[in-house]
Amino acid sequence: QLQLVESGGGLVQAGGSLRLSCAASGRTSSSTIMGWFRQAPGKEREFVAAMPWSTLGTYYTDSAKGRFTISRDNAKNTVYLQMNSLKPEDTAVYYCAATNRGRLGSARGLYDYWGQGTQVTVSS
Repeated sequence: QLQLVESGGGLVQAGGSLRLSCAASGRTSSSTIMGWFRQAPGKEREFVAAMPWSTLGTYYTDSAKGRFTISRDNAKNTVYLQMNSLKPEDTAVYYCAATNRGRLGSARGLYDYWGQGTQVTVSS
């Protein structure tokens, strides 16, 4: 079991930055993959970024490449999503997700554990 708690959301102007944090507690392993998803009003939840808990490698959706960076601090059991050059279309609830299946991917069904979400609002 993994418990995930997000923080760091808020209101920011277009072009600004935010860093989201996801504190993980419970059992992680070399097969754990951490991901970020987002859900805008009236839209499906969509993949943003992912990385393994204990090895190298990152995976981003096209809209996040070059603007968002996923990283981790294993000592703090925390995964981050640094978001730069934010746009109004980035407005959404951002969710941290995790899986112990060892597959780095973007499908929602791949992830078994979810946080409660944190709201990010980007004003124009």
